[in-house]
Amino acid sequence: MHHCRLALITGAAGYGKTTLLAQWRHARLKAGAEVAWVSLTPDEKGYAAFCAALLEGLRRLNIEVGISLLRDDSNASAMDATVAAIVDGAAMQAKELYLILDDYHQVEAPLAHRLIQKLLDHCPGNLHLVLASRVNPPLSLSRLRVMDQVTEIESVELPFDLAETRTFIEENLGPNKVNPDELSLIQDLTSGWPSCLQLIVIMLKNRPETRTILHDLVWRSSDLQTYLSEEVVAHLPAELVTFTEALSVFRRFNASMAMAVTGNADAAELVKRMEDENLLVYPVDADDRLAWYRFHPLFSEFLANRLARQGSEKVRELHRKGARWFANHNCLSEAVRHASLGEDIEFATQVIERSAPTTWNLDYLAPTLRLLERLPEEVLFRHHRLLFLACLTVSLTSRPARARAWLSELEAVDLKAYPELANGLPLIRGAIAVQDDDTERAVQLLEPVRDAPMENPFLRYVLLAALTVAYSMAGRYADARRLFDTHPIPPQDRSNDMALVAESAQVTAYMLAGDVREAERLGCELLERSTREGGHRSICANLCAGILTDAFYEQDRIDDAREMIANRFGLLHSSVPDVITRTNLIRCRLDLLQKGPDAALAFIQQQIAHLRCLGQIRPVAHLLGEQIRVLLIKGNRSRTAELLAALEELVQTHRREHGARAELPAIAALARARVLRNEDPERALEALQAVRSFAEHFDRGRLGILAGLLSADLLEALKRHEEAQQLLTRTLDTAREFGLVRTLLDEGGLTLALLSRLAQQPTLEAPLREYVEMLLGKLTDPCSPTAVSPRPRRTATPDRQPVLTPRELEILSLVAQAMSSKRIAHTLDITLETVKWNLRNIFAKLGVSSRYDAMVWARNHKLID
Repeated sequence: MHHCRLALITGAAGYGKTTLLAQWRHARLKAGAEVAWVSLTPDEKGYAAFCAALLEGLRRLNIEVGISLLRDDSNASAMDATVAAIVDGAAMQAKELYLILDDYHQVEAPLAHRLIQKLLDHCPGNLHLVLASRVNPPLSLSRLRVMDQVTEIESVELPFDLAETRTFIEENLGPNKVNPDELSLIQDLTSGWPSCLQLIVIMLKNRPETRTILHDLVWRSSDLQTYLSEEVVAHLPAELVTFTEALSVFRRFNASMAMAVTGNADAAELVKRMEDENLLVYPVDADDRLAWYRFHPLFSEFLANRLARQGSEKVRELHRKGARWFANHNCLSEAVRHASLGEDIEFATQVIERSAPTTWNLDYLAPTLRLLERLPEEVLFRHHRLLFLACLTVSLTSRPARARAWLSELEAVDLKAYPELANGLPLIRGAIAVQDDDTERAVQLLEPVRDAPMENPFLRYVLLAALTVAYSMAGRYADARRLFDTHPIPPQDRSNDMALVAESAQVTAYMLAGDVREAERLGCELLERSTREGGHRSICANLCAGILTDAFYEQDRIDDAREMIANRFGLLHSSVPDVITRTNLIRCRLDLLQKGPDAALAFIQQQIAHLRCLGQIRPVAHLLGEQIRVLLIKGNRSRTAELLAALEELVQTHRREHGARAELPAIAALARARVLRNEDPERALEALQAVRSFAEHFDRGRLGILAGLLSADLLEALKRHEEAQQLLTRTLDTAREFGLVRTLLDEGGLTLALLSRLAQQPTLEAPLREYVEMLLGKLTDPCSPTAVSPRPRRTATPDRQPVLTPRELEILSLVAQAMSSKRIAHTLDITLETVKWNLRNIFAKLGVSSRYDAMVWARNHKLID
């Protein structure tokens, strides 16, 4: 701003424009500048009143202008003389002068805007104007932008990101008062809206016991309702209020759709006005060329609540109109959703029946499930295409029993008229097998159709995803990778949501093998694409988040892991067994580190009960093994024998099962070795040999390293020191190559004792010695995982080497060229939101807070020129 004539801050009500200016003003005053602040009100909307306020502000900067010059509104020479007087007065000052005009949107007089335009065109280098407004002012800024004389901060930059929200809440409530799940809920609920965050903080201070009903607490708050009524809606014309209320039932809208559902011929103009006035409305990325928008979630609920007062029939009619518009524009999942909400079940059924299977995507899942809940089975069985999609939907959403029942109905149908459905039956059978954890059968079902031509991209990528999962669980990682070599995803399908899921399955294979660094690298890039294409809570974004949670945890990035998994409860309850297993174990271990063993045990017991009801045998077995581990950490050995017996009974019951459930004996053997470690080390070592054999056969890198570590400890206990050291050295060498940390740290004192002895060996090679010393440093710091008390927040450390995605490096290189976020977005052909999302990720990874610091870090590490 020191070099610019104008700073322009635009944003909706309550987004912190005035607070930002007040903080910046304080910094300017400390630097010795002269700053005058003028807060405009509706009284200054006219030219004369505005001029009086403007000149008063200039007087505070010691710039005297004769008021008589502006008495004749229509006299252009009077305006020119006034501008000349201001310029001369400023030029005589030795200091930097800043004039802040807050709430500039109050100004309506065209002559007032012309006066400001003339002043910007002629003001000297030491006079800087700062305008804060809810709307973009009618000023011509193109020439100033070309001259780099404008600093602009827009609505997209004002909301808090997750890190800023956490900082704000901790500064107001104190550290550790809000857990990561609650923090994520607050962020999702408010979208970083500062005024609403302030309201939440006040409510949590006054009524902390109500945090479990946070959403309802905020929504029922009379303060929020009053704020939205008085600060946002009260100043709008009645036509615009009615218009926004009608659109509140839709997750997104554009001008064409708005006109169809409201019947308002001026819909395009009204939508543009909503955007221009920053009416808590945001642009949405879309595949088509239409400009799509959405409301802030809380504003949308506020409007929908007002709409509901007009009666349920009015709301249903809007849904029905929306359903027909979406259907006519091939937005079929939204058409089904709104037809169901409008209780037009017949039209929802027709949409699916008439849709070409090539248009199917993952967005169908939620509206199809909602439709199935309302549709009698006898009606479902009469509509064969809908029945096929229903079978596929429930087979992909942890409902294999229902999928099998409906599949038997579908197999009894003559599908000659639906060849694409007949060809898809093996996919449903394979998806059910994956959900049943019978990956061996999944391979048998899917391999015969692996290379068959399939025109439907959705079904093709269902096949690719399911077969990749099955191969990976069998340890056939080379076959999983080869699938993508022989069946590459073409560039035009890189944004296909089911193709993204297939790619996430490929990334999972690296995690299973133990290659954490590669899994993180691929997972970060895939998460960015998934979020950009489908949103923060899309299915693929959730799957990528599950992988990255595991990768971050393994690298001891505890806070990153916790924030990544926060509020993604579907990963814990309703996904494929491997995802459910992985996310439940990581969540349990995060609770153990951050909250203590009692919290971890409470979570495990809750999840075991839920997963037993779902018939998820392998996840239950893993959690029983984890429960035994936590109880041993706590020193409660009496309960472990009982749990071990229950685990071994579960394994015995399913001893003849194949596929992924072949892991069950290894899970029980690992738990047995832990229990027998002190009582019978020989038997414990024998149990670990079974674990190591399984890990070697199925190429489970981290499990093999864990078994090797525990075996080395037992060999030491049995005085077989040379064997122990050789095994430990081999194990640690592999762990170092994979970048593993927590697999070793989670064994606490056992690891500490082994590594301390190994570190004393003079023949230890330098790379391994550095790795051992790094682990020892983490084991002996105040956040030691051997402690049973909750673990404090770990701050960023210099020894952590962040992994930046190719997109992040590309953006950093453009930052180094002094490009603005807008220009970067234009250069890379991505949205401004995507640029800012990547910059936030870069700052978080590098532990910096500015573009300059990020650029310096990247140059110092030779990542950019």
